[in-house]
Amino acid sequence: MACLQGRLHLYEGYSIQEVVFPFRVMASCGVDSFLLTNASGGVHSDMKPGELMVIKDHLNLMGTNPLIGKNEDALGPRFPDMTQVYDRAYVELFLRLAQKRGVKLRQGVYAAVHGPSYETPAEVQMLKTLGADAIGMSTVPEAIALRHMGKKVAAISCITNLAAGIGEGLLDHEEVLSAAKPVQQTFAQLVKEFVNAIE
Repeated sequence: MACLQGRLHLYEGYSIQEVVFPFRVMASCGVDSFLLTNASGGVHSDMKPGELMVIKDHLNLMGTNPLIGKNEDALGPRFPDMTQVYDRAYVELFLRLAQKRGVKLRQGVYAAVHGPSYETPAEVQMLKTLGADAIGMSTVPEAIALRHMGKKVAAISCITNLAAGIGEGLLDHEEVLSAAKPVQQTFAQLVKEFVNAIE
């Protein structure tokens, strides 16, 4: 099993090709299944910081795509199908494992935006209307690049805050970071059981 800690983000000034490059390398080295993780803002008032959500689909609102440019035919087709970016069997496996452990695990649609500013309340309402359940600034470029290569992808979001206009008060990055800490052990155990189940 290979593990990549951390990631590059568009909002840090990296190109989208640089963002997906480490994942392309791992996939080219023979890794066939990937689990992507992120922190995100929830768009439903009943969401609570520290909840987990398995991603079943996404909205790419980053304004770019890792497949723009000349297609590398050795990696995948020019127009890859994105009907099932997140492997349905993996989604179901996560739900079963969570139920077995008594862990609340939502499933939903992840909207990816460029960042780094948090969304405005109007933008959050727009994304909610479009079908988003959570909003973040990562994951989607990597998922697209990996599906282009025919790899299986699963993704989990930790809901670290309610998005602007959904909860009360202003968003603070330090509070967002601290919200993920209480669920770390539960999440780590869930990931361990998932990895053991697919090996």
